[in-house]
Amino acid sequence: MKDTEPSKNEREFLLEALREGARIDGRKFYDFRTLRISFGSDYGAVEVQLGNTRILAKVSCEVIRPYADKPTEGFLSFSTEISPMASTVFEAGRQTDEEVLVSRMIEKAMRRSRALDTEGLCIIAGEKVWSIRVDIHFLDHDGNLADAACIAAITALMHFRRPDVTVVGEEVTVHPIEQRNPVPLSIHHIPISVTFALFDKGERMVVDPTYLEEQIMEGDLALTLNVHKEICALSKAGGMPLELEKVVQCSKIAAVKVQEITEQIEAALAADKKKR
Repeated sequence: MKDTEPSKNEREFLLEALREGARIDGRKFYDFRTLRISFGSDYGAVEVQLGNTRILAKVSCEVIRPYADKPTEGFLSFSTEISPMASTVFEAGRQTDEEVLVSRMIEKAMRRSRALDTEGLCIIAGEKVWSIRVDIHFLDHDGNLADAACIAAITALMHFRRPDVTVVGEEVTVHPIEQRNPVPLSIHHIPISVTFALFDKGERMVVDPTYLEEQIMEGDLALTLNVHKEICALSKAGGMPLELEKVVQCSKIAAVKVQEITEQIEAALAADKKKR
């Protein structure tokens, strides 16, 4: 992947290919790149590769005191890190606009849509709840960080197991994984982000843009849906305006892609479960 601005020839070649109904990597307009999901030895450690974009997600948990106004609700938080290792366009310790946008999108898609049952994280009301944290590390950047991060985050949450607990009065015993089988999190639904890159004033749209396509696109639209076709989040961060009809068209395409990706995630989780 190159981190320099695309040349005039690269721009013209990509745009001409789109006008001819082709993408320079051979995909059709609404095709995702190959998705690979692999799991670490620990529960909640997931590496997602979307084409050449690679992301690692790791889930951890701890017991803390809940907010006074939400005594039976646990916590779900996300932390993102894009290091220069992913791309030289990023600087260590300095958040880029892209990283902020990705963080907000994941926050909306996962937390605000209540994908995770936070009330199921309560141990003792008003005293002790589980706090779940998802750390997302961007390892290789070749475009569409948002969709890859969303897939990594929800897959990691579905794969994660928290320690079992015993409550006797006010006494809480957290059992090590070696002593008792850990407990899966309660996931209400699986939000998946589908990003569209827009070209030629919205006349041409492609799904899952590469880094080169992102540099040349005139705007983008990210839709987060689940298999029930419920829109969990919509992000249109600048760029060219989009007619309502185009948004509706994108939502129909996204619904099909969400179904496909959800099936891939569930198949990967089932295969990993058999191995353990």
